[in-house]
Amino acid sequence: MKQLLIVGASGHGKVVADIAELNGYDSILFFDDNETLKKCGKHTVVGYSSEIDRYEGDIIVAIGNAEIRSRIQDSVASRNFPTLIHPSAVISPSAQIGSGTVVMANAVINADAVVGKGCIINTCASVDHDCVIGDYVHISVGAHIAGTVDIGNKTWIGIGATVSNNVSICGGCIIGAGAVVIRDVNESGTYVGVPIKRCLL
Repeated sequence: MKQLLIVGASGHGKVVADIAELNGYDSILFFDDNETLKKCGKHTVVGYSSEIDRYEGDIIVAIGNAEIRSRIQDSVASRNFPTLIHPSAVISPSAQIGSGTVVMANAVINADAVVGKGCIINTCASVDHDCVIGDYVHISVGAHIAGTVDIGNKTWIGIGATVSNNVSICGGCIIGAGAVVIRDVNESGTYVGVPIKRCLL
């Protein structure tokens, strides 16, 4: 039996479970720190995230928050974290994708792109040629990353955002929904607009 343990019993977790089944997993168990949750879709929530070591199987952390995702994945780094790819995604043979990363339906990762561990390449997102995507990055639904872009660890690219070619974005950034990035981002923070401006909160 091929078993997957998913941390995070949320809507995102349901999508990950669907992809896992398409990748041949026979058994899927969920873990969540909300004790009121007993099911996630058709699957059972069997315990807290801290209890995952009691169970055998591969692990995916299906939590949007990059800090939490990285903390949990790194805490059980000796376990196997598969790369889950939806069958409809288009992945170049020369692309590299890290452990614990999920690539969702109709996403595209083009030639010589490098995607780190624990990333989310969400539905219909695209990562073009020669990009370097750091660890625990989230490329949201319908976001498009042009060629030769460098995105630092734990950055979140919002839904429908566009990143122009040859741009670098440092780690720890949030790029807002629908934003357009046409220049380097060298300071962590939240950026919105067309073109982007940093939010001063």
